[in-house]
Amino acid sequence: MQSIVGYLALGSNEGDRPGMLAAAAEQLAQSPGVTVTHSSPVYETPAAEAAAGQRDFLNAVLRIETTLPPDALLSRAHEIEHGLGRRRTIPGGPRPVDIDLLLYGSLVRRASDPILPHPRMHHRLFVLRPLHDIDPAVRHPVTNQSIDNLLAGLPSAGHLKRVMDAGWHLVNHATSPG
Repeated sequence: MQSIVGYLALGSNEGDRPGMLAAAAEQLAQSPGVTVTHSSPVYETPAAEAAAGQRDFLNAVLRIETTLPPDALLSRAHEIEHGLGRRRTIPGGPRPVDIDLLLYGSLVRRASDPILPHPRMHHRLFVLRPLHDIDPAVRHPVTNQSIDNLLAGLPSAGHLKRVMDAGWHLVNHATSPG
């Protein structure tokens, strides 16, 4: 099967946040049919309205090449989340790790999970900024706008704080403060 370029968003606001992102990226990279080709810098962002009062999130985006179909890729992401301690008990609740499939090539899919492209990605600064860092020219398959243009249409990046450079997933975070 031919490889497809995809983008995954990672987030964490519970426990050893840098370690959780690194563990998720490592497990994705070790998954059959998945190659992590690029990682964005990591940004710290306040929890969204639905998660108000929670610890700030660390967010990043990975560029991958995969031979997995989108359903299998999402299933693998959920297995990794679960293995790292995520329990989906409170909608919008704190989580050690969250992995969202943003883009899978130029596939547009509305009928089943995963919905592609991710239905809220173009409204989320914490997704667009790191995606822009990897590939500002990639195009949203529904709006046909570049990530650069989508990012320019959002409010200022003042809500984001860059805390780690690209390549963070290659560093051992076992002793990093949470």
